[in-house]
Parts: sequence; structure tokens; C-alpha cells
Amino acid sequence: MGIMKFYNIRKIFNPAWFQGNSSKKNYFEGWYFKVVSADGKNTWAFIPGISLNNNDSHSFIQAINGTTGETWYCKYPAESFSCSRDSFNTRVSGSHFFDNGFTLEIAESGSSFSGVIEFIDPVRFPVSFLRPGIMGWYRYVPFMECYHGVVSLDHGLKGSLTINGKDVDFTGGKGYVEKDWGTSMPQAWVWMQSNHFDSEKTSFMLSVARIPWLGSSFTGFLGFLLHKGILYPFATYTGAVIRKLVISNEMVEASVHSKHFTIHVNGRNSSRGLLKAPVEGEMQRLIHESLDAELDVRLTDKKGYLLFEGTGRNAGLEVVGDKRTLV
Repeated sequence: MGIMKFYNIRKIFNPAWFQGNSSKKNYFEGWYFKVVSADGKNTWAFIPGISLNNNDSHSFIQAINGTTGETWYCKYPAESFSCSRDSFNTRVSGSHFFDNGFTLEIAESGSSFSGVIEFIDPVRFPVSFLRPGIMGWYRYVPFMECYHGVVSLDHGLKGSLTINGKDVDFTGGKGYVEKDWGTSMPQAWVWMQSNHFDSEKTSFMLSVARIPWLGSSFTGFLGFLLHKGILYPFATYTGAVIRKLVISNEMVEASVHSKHFTIHVNGRNSSRGLLKAPVEGEMQRLIHESLDAELDVRLTDKKGYLLFEGTGRNAGLEVVGDKRTLV
């Protein structure tokens, strides 16, 4: 019991770690591993996770081909999921996901994925008592529907994967890792992410969602821009506000204003693939995600001085649910 209590405290400050336990019901947890080859022609995301509920508890690995939009959902018994209690070290059947890379060993329903990917110089999101991850103090709220964590804002890649019999070299490419956990994904949300800008070590993410709160709900957001070693976080809890939000199935335009800077982003959607998302722990909701979108990002200080401007390629973009509830 003492060891478990200690783990429960430590995992708050290590959002990459498994945040749940095997006895939970109506619970999900999943990690999002995005990898892009050096030439930008191969973009993939692999999503290992677990779904715990009364009807169909299981572990899984989802895969999406960002070029074609084709997706796979590889399902395993819940007992095939295991994790470490002192690090980010998770296994789903024969595949292994950890702080500095992952290995795949998947042969399900006529599909096969195998190989080893190593992360080079991952950039971690800073964690402190006042901000234990990208959610800030909301991470301490015990009744949130969904929690979010950023594991690596940007890293290089080394290694290759054999995907349905084809060898794909990712050495020299870039990767990104984040995660979600809780009972359900929000009823509506927008998510955008890219770390493929002309400027090296530049990464951007913005998530806007409808958040249930004490019998009501509100539109909340969180995100960051990393550029030249400087992290610009922005979120509802930081006092930043969204001054403009225009959403359609093809594009998203948003302006975020804080005390010190303004970020404007214009995202353009492209091909989309179907992924599964949780409702009360069950992976029963279908959502669309693009991995070949483009994001025009512009950062200015409070005097209007341009700090950064660029276009993120091989971008992830999701528009899910009733868009009207977000604006």
C-alpha cells in the first residue's frame, strides 16, 4: 500500500507514466507516437493504450498512415498490457513503448508492423509543483473527464520499421509524443500539432475542447510554441484568451492572446483517417484525423514585434464533434 501511494504521487509529476490502475472501470489511457521520415514522405502515428469497462476491456495499438489516411486497430486482451511503476515503460503484447523510443511487433488481421525506433535528444515539457505538466493546476482536479500530457515536444529519430512488408527508414526524421487518459474524450474538440518547420527545434500544439465542469461546461484550451529553445506555453489556466476561432471541416483559424504575446494559427486539413476514441472507457467513437495538414503559425510580442513566422508541415489536425459548442 505504501509503495502504491508513493507511486500515485510520483506519477502526477511524470505524466508519461501510466496514470491508471488495472482495477479501474470506465477508464482509458493512450499514448500518441508520431514519426516522420527525413524526406517527409512517410508520416505515421502509433497509439498504444488500454480500455477498461464492463463490456469489452482490452488493450490496443492503433496505427494511421498519414499519406493515405488508412488506419488499423489491433486489439489484444487487457492482460497483454503492462507498465513499470518507476518509469515510462509500457508494453502491449509484443510491442514496447518507453521514454527514448519504441519497438513494434504486430501481426494482426492481415497487417504487420515491426522494427525499432530510437529517440534522439527528446525535449520534455517542464514539470513543477505549480505546473505538473501542460494542464497546469487542472491536473490536480480529481473529476476531470479527460487529462492530457505532452511527453516529448520534439526529437530526432533513428531506426526503421517494416510496415506490411515494406521497409521504411526513419533515421534523420522527427517525432513527437503526447497522451490522454480519463473516462471519455471531450464531446467536441480541435487539435493541431506540428514540429516540422523550416526552423529546427520548433514545435507547436493547440487543443481546444468543451470541458464539463460542476454540472455545466466551458471551452478550454492549452498549447505551446517551442522556438529557439524558448517555450511559449498558453492555456486557459495561464490567463490567455482565444480572441478568434473559426472552424470548418477543411480549416481552423485561431488567435490566442496572453499578457506577453499573441499566437495566430491557420490550419488547413487534408486527407483524413478514422481512429477510435473512448466513451466511458469504451473505444466506440469514430473520429477523423489528418496527418498531412499544414499550419501557418505567427508569434508576436505585446508590441507587435514578430518573434516567429513559419509553416508546419506533416501536421496533425482533428476537428471532432459539434463545432458550434467551441466558439
